[in-house]
Parts: sequence; structure tokens; C-alpha cells
Amino acid sequence: MREATIHRKTNETDVTVVLHIDGDGSAQVDTGVGFFDHMMCAFARFAMVKLTVHCTGDIQVDAHHTVEDVGLCLGRAIHVALGGKQGIRRVGQASVPMDEALATAILDVSGRPCLVFDAAFAAPAIGAMDTQLVEDFFRALSNTARVTLHLAVPYGRNDHHKAEALFKAFGRALDEACQTDARLRDVLSTKGVL
Repeated sequence: MREATIHRKTNETDVTVVLHIDGDGSAQVDTGVGFFDHMMCAFARFAMVKLTVHCTGDIQVDAHHTVEDVGLCLGRAIHVALGGKQGIRRVGQASVPMDEALATAILDVSGRPCLVFDAAFAAPAIGAMDTQLVEDFFRALSNTARVTLHLAVPYGRNDHHKAEALFKAFGRALDEACQTDARLRDVLSTKGVL
């Protein structure tokens, strides 16, 4: 069973993430940040995972701690759920359009955390979520998932569309990378370990 439950409690947030890699695209998300909840549901649907996220955070300050800590927990859940990574395809990529915006995600479940983020937003926030938190979320996730993740939005006008396309593209790329290949008896690496 490729699943994990991660709990993280600090003075700023209390987060629980339950992830089933081999899910049905369903999500139950409650972080108190409406736009972020929408992004988490879009990710789950496009990744075809089953996801539960509950977070109480200091959103009276702003959404930063909530978004970042959910990213840390989701990344850790991905890492734990994939275990030793035997038999997975390891690399995934997807381009997803949303109306006038296009987003691309390419990832490698390499064990080496790295984020390359090439997306610009015109507005300071989408709903109650600062647009700079999109990058912060993916940085936190890539660090704890221990994945190399390249994200780009080469063009787009609407910031909601750009962000949503990014979360969907990430979901599709993760789904591809997590698929198993019957030809692989161990891990897809010349080193023999990830």
C-alpha cells in the first residue's frame, strides 16, 4: 500500500496530511485558505491520488505558515508513500493549459531535492493567498519529497489560471513518475539506489 499519514504541529500550524498514491483523484481539504484548498483539490484530481489535508494555522497573520507547512507535510507524505521507490518510472512530465495560460512540470523522484521555478505573477495575491506562496509551497514540497522539480509558466495573463495550471501539471507529472513498470525489478538508477 503506497500511502502515508504525516502530522506536524508547531506554534504556527497544526497539519495532518493523508496520502494514498494509488487513489481516485478525490480530496478533502480544509486549510482556511480558500484558493489554496482549490489548488490542493486540483492537484489531487490530476495526480489521481486520494488526499486529505487538514490544517489550522495562524491565518490571521497571513497564509504563509499554512501553505508552507502543508507543502512540507505533503512532500514528506510523497517520500514515505513511495518507500524504496522500487519499480517506479521515477521521471514524469506534463504540460497543462488553462485557457490562455500554459504550465509545465518536469520532475525526477531522485532523492535530490531541487526546485527550479520560472513563473511570474502580476497580482500580489489570489484570494487570500499571496502569489509568492506558490513558489514557497513547491520549494517546501520538493525539499521533503526529495524530488527534483522544474516548473515553468512560459505565458499567461490570468494569475489564477497560471497557478492552477501549475498545480495540475505537477499532479500529472507526479502521477507519471509514480507509475510502476513491470520491467523494473529494483530502482531506475545506474547507482542501484535512490
